[in-house]
Amino acid sequence: MAELAVKTKKPKQRRPTSLGDRIFDYANYTFLTLLMVVTLYPFLNTLAVSLNDANDSIRGGIYVWPREWTLDNYKYVLAEATIFHATMISILRTVIGTIATVFCSAMVAYTISRQDYVLRKFVTVAFILTMYINGGLIPNFLLIRDLGLIDSFWVYIWPGLIGVFNLIIIRSFIEGLPESILESARIDGAGEYRNFFSIVLPLCTPVLATVALFTGVYQWNQWFDVFLYNSSNIDLSTLQYELQKILQNSNASMSAKSAGDAFASAGNQDANAVTPFSIRATMTIAASLPIIMVYPFLQKYFVKGMTVGGVKG
Repeated sequence: MAELAVKTKKPKQRRPTSLGDRIFDYANYTFLTLLMVVTLYPFLNTLAVSLNDANDSIRGGIYVWPREWTLDNYKYVLAEATIFHATMISILRTVIGTIATVFCSAMVAYTISRQDYVLRKFVTVAFILTMYINGGLIPNFLLIRDLGLIDSFWVYIWPGLIGVFNLIIIRSFIEGLPESILESARIDGAGEYRNFFSIVLPLCTPVLATVALFTGVYQWNQWFDVFLYNSSNIDLSTLQYELQKILQNSNASMSAKSAGDAFASAGNQDANAVTPFSIRATMTIAASLPIIMVYPFLQKYFVKGMTVGGVKG
């Protein structure tokens, strides 16, 4: 019986780096560390202010750690009776608006990306013109009123169903896909609907995730359309609009307090425990937290590479 020689694999020796390479690495690490600090500091500072005593925050000197811990700022914001219902409306608006916008934008983008579509250039130019030509606030309000969308939840969805910027991004991505894949599917008998749902949408996952994040952030942060169209209907108020009203009440309470009448506008003693500065920081954290929680699930698509160029026809 022949003996088997066990060969041990020698570890690869690292090639010695030159002085220039080491200097470049150190400079790179230093720059990225500073960039991380600059990026994280505003958020950590806002978080520290929101967790610090409101009257103590006026003194300043708070950086990334609260000086006097308290949850009074969050208790004041969450004490509003309408805040939880408004949060549910914001979540519902963000989910429905994001799904509908991404799906409709992808359908239109696929249509105008087809070279054999006769009205391709005309439709593209018509969409692009809407980015530069706008009727203004009053014509838009009259249009929404005539469409019967005043005091309606769908006023949050229909007007922004097709985002032209998102449309251009998705169309450019689809045009970069290998045409041979779609041609092969057509030869096998697949129609345009089958190509769109079975081939184009799965391949467009990275760009659709990016557009979904853009759209979700836009829908979540909107409050002005609530003020214009649904301000009289408390059942359709969103979280951002309610937070805006809380900030206004806090500003009014602070003005009354400085005039010697702290109870004139607030009507309770809790308003004295907060300031517009602390409420603004608390609102920022409360409004940003859901987006921060969702981002890690979509972030992988931003760095995920697509080896489209390696697909052979």
